[in-house]
Amino acid sequence: MRARFPLYAKILGWFFLNLLVLVIVFLLLVNAQFRFDLGWVFSTAARERVEAMRDLVVSELNNTSPDQWDGVLQSFGDAYKFRLALFEENGDRLIGITDPLPSEIHDRIAQSNVQRDHSIEAYLRTTDPPRYWLLVSAEPDNVEAAGPMHVILVAEANNVTAGGLIVDLRLWWQLALGSALFSVLFWLPLLRGMTRSISQMTDATKRIAEGQFNVRVPAHRNDELGILADAINQMGIRLDGFVKGQTRFLSDVAHELCSPLSRLQMALGIIEQRADSKQKLYAALALEKASQISQLVNQLLTFSKASFGGPIVHIQPVHVADAAAEAILLEKTEAAVIETSVPDDIVVSADPELLIRALANLIRNAIRYGAEAGPIRVLAARDKEDAVTITISDSGPGVPEEELPKIFDAFYRVDPSRNRQTGGSGLGLAIVRTCIDSCNGAITAENRRPHGLAVHIHLPAAPPPGQTAQEDGRQAIAPALAPAQSPTRRDEAGRPQSLP
Repeated sequence: MRARFPLYAKILGWFFLNLLVLVIVFLLLVNAQFRFDLGWVFSTAARERVEAMRDLVVSELNNTSPDQWDGVLQSFGDAYKFRLALFEENGDRLIGITDPLPSEIHDRIAQSNVQRDHSIEAYLRTTDPPRYWLLVSAEPDNVEAAGPMHVILVAEANNVTAGGLIVDLRLWWQLALGSALFSVLFWLPLLRGMTRSISQMTDATKRIAEGQFNVRVPAHRNDELGILADAINQMGIRLDGFVKGQTRFLSDVAHELCSPLSRLQMALGIIEQRADSKQKLYAALALEKASQISQLVNQLLTFSKASFGGPIVHIQPVHVADAAAEAILLEKTEAAVIETSVPDDIVVSADPELLIRALANLIRNAIRYGAEAGPIRVLAARDKEDAVTITISDSGPGVPEEELPKIFDAFYRVDPSRNRQTGGSGLGLAIVRTCIDSCNGAITAENRRPHGLAVHIHLPAAPPPGQTAQEDGRQAIAPALAPAQSPTRRDEAGRPQSLP
């Protein structure tokens, strides 16, 4: 038995591992660039930039007379986007900023004078008004003393970056983008695996809901998703067993009823022939009820046969026009007006008998509910190169929208009374769906506007056949309907039923 590793533990573990890697990388960068002995924001790169700026200022001051130093500081301040000034070590201003220094800055300069620290480098912030101050020691030449003079170069900035001299935002943006990209790449395998598994299970549950119980989901994960996938597989297996068992039970019951029903019909036929005039009416009524039971039994057999599919289904090219003509021949009545628009060159891959049975059931259903309201239309067209849609529509009352997804379920009827005068047993459309499913097709229904029902059969198109293939496709129709040329009775599946 595989060890369980809960999904929440996997996500948390992956998160903390991601965090640990980022912290390690950050500390390595800090160790490489930051040194905290001179200030909390000074890094090696920042110190080098400050020292380079100081050296440039000192060099320019050394090459300029003292009365022009103010202009030198002004030009460098404009270039770096802050104000520059020179102060003596006791805090007295030499040149530059004319505003009084904040007390924090003045105290910091005075402290360096007390400690005789001639290498001061500091970066401070004042709050009223908010300013950022850079203090760095400098030694320009003192012409009067014939030697270098010790001063403090003070820079006043309005923002923390100090014109990019202290903080280089490009590095931080690169670090942030790199961290985000690393996190995406780090989490992508886990999230992709989870979403792929969820997508597979979603697709499998949809197909199971549509009746495809043989679908299976890969169950190789050792977390909750793996357990869920295994549960879906077990559910599909159980449902497949239940449905096949139910269908087999119906088939067995119907098969067992065929023989006694046949004998009952034969006996009733003999009684009807030998009965006197008063008894003939009762015998005829009994024979009619026996025929209705026989029709229901035949429907159950047809439904179970179509449901099992397998070797009894023979997929081959079938001309839709011929199949529609045979179905109309079976079901057309004097009261029904049926209009067809099926091109002769439309060929589908299907079992001829199952396709004709499905079309006949749909035409019969349209005649039953919409023949009096207007013509019934049988249409066929290519959706694209590899698909064909056959539509049977009527102008009847239609079906309530909430009932549309259920009309192809076995034994389901919009009218729950199951009255023979208002409809059949609820197997006609279920037989249609199983026939089309067995032909690797799909079936949908929609209400027409302003009224009526349209049923769409979607089947794969057969490759464009030659003359020989056309003849084979048409010849396949004849044996499928051979016994149905002059039937005495028909069941709801469209099959002829001869009574003794």
